[in-house]
Amino acid sequence: MCAHATTAHATSAHATSALATSALATSALATSELATSELATSELARPRQRHAAFLTILAALALGCIFAALSPRASAQFGGGGFGGAGGGGGVPGPAERPKFRDHIHTLDSLPIAREKGEKLVATVRVSGNRKLTTAAISQQLQTRKGRFYDYETVLGDVRRLQDMGSFDHVTFKETETDEGMAITFFVHERPLITSIQFHGRRGLNDRELSGRTGLSVNDPLSEFAIESARRRLIDFYKEKGFNQIAITSVIGFKDDPGAVVFRINEGPLERIHDIQIVGNQLLSEARLKKIIKSRGPFMYVGRWSFNIADMNKIDADVDILASTYHNLGYLTATVGRQIFYDETGKWLTVKFVINEGKRFKINSVQITGTQFVKEESLFKRLTLKSGDMFDGTTLRKDVGELVYGYGELGFIYAEVNPRTIMRDDDQSVDLVYEITEGDRWKIGKIRVNIEGEPHLMRETVMLNMLDMREGDWINRKFLETARRRVVGSNLLETNPQVADPPDIIVEPAESRYR
Repeated sequence: MCAHATTAHATSAHATSALATSALATSALATSELATSELATSELARPRQRHAAFLTILAALALGCIFAALSPRASAQFGGGGFGGAGGGGGVPGPAERPKFRDHIHTLDSLPIAREKGEKLVATVRVSGNRKLTTAAISQQLQTRKGRFYDYETVLGDVRRLQDMGSFDHVTFKETETDEGMAITFFVHERPLITSIQFHGRRGLNDRELSGRTGLSVNDPLSEFAIESARRRLIDFYKEKGFNQIAITSVIGFKDDPGAVVFRINEGPLERIHDIQIVGNQLLSEARLKKIIKSRGPFMYVGRWSFNIADMNKIDADVDILASTYHNLGYLTATVGRQIFYDETGKWLTVKFVINEGKRFKINSVQITGTQFVKEESLFKRLTLKSGDMFDGTTLRKDVGELVYGYGELGFIYAEVNPRTIMRDDDQSVDLVYEITEGDRWKIGKIRVNIEGEPHLMRETVMLNMLDMREGDWINRKFLETARRRVVGSNLLETNPQVADPPDIIVEPAESRYR
């Protein structure tokens, strides 16, 4: 009915507009006839008067067309139904349909900000099942809040956050739709808390040392995973102290104390190294190799109880140290093993390292791949290892550093050099290949000085004068390291790490225009 009434009123407006247009046209014709009469009675009429009459006719016709075009818009804008007839008393039409909030973007201080997702508001948020943890402490972990828009993914994220707290072994939720919005209830089941931590059977170590290693504390949630991790840490700690035959079991709770955690410990004997033997070595002496490894026997057989605790992890690491030593000297196929012998008491052991040196390799060829901006000839000049030299791992690492340093002087501060060795077993030689990834060449964009503490006591120019580089120059690694040494050794800034962060020069990639 309202739509029909509005249409009828619009038609009436068209009729009114037509009458007005007709009246204006009649007026225009009358004006034209008057002008024609005046021209007929006067033979001396000027062309200027004829031109004015013609403009008057055009103005009248244009005014009529404009009025006719605007009349329907005005009628539609101000509504109809006010003057009897079939009008239904329609008023001002309603606004356009409200956009969804998930698609709505508003602007705050010229910054576009996306509105929260969701169609419905959260009416209430409740937590059920908590006994020891307060509702306020749990609510701090929730992103779903009263008055916010409801979003199912956010609720699932809240469940994960509650589970990550470690205080609950079960978390669920329930959602109910009400007239005010969505009512969300989180159901939690708290883990029991640790009431005490006990160590049974320990003799070599005290409770304080063991408690610090477990990572557990009284009133922590009782978690089987955390207790098992604590048991493994205790075993590692005992082995570091020489108790290599340690055995530990854990028990959770008693009838009268369900929150107690008990570690039952069987320490075994404290093992010490009686002697260290190295066999199979020909290139290096046993005395020199014993200085390289970390394990130690009795101090000159005088201090039987000093510095000779048997740490199996350290002994295994010594195997890798000996093998790496021989590889660096060119014995690329050298192998190292270890044997352990106990005495009758099980407290003293002898460690024997067995070495198979193999043959020493020499360098057959040296190749460089991956270069694009730098010529290979200039890179070869920086290398110490040449074709025909004996392979040396220490010299190889120095050559890698020289290549990286050389690229850094040209602005390629992120260049990478990966050395690869290809062994030729037929003639005991090796092909050495340097695989280079040059990366981008970088310029200095902005140099900023950040002085903490009392910045007014020092000007930025003092720091800038220590740099041999300026904005717009290619970054030079040599100049950069020289500037670092100058800043640290200037005695103008605090270098004690316990007081403040040591001074440093940090290079951060900026916009691509500085490449």
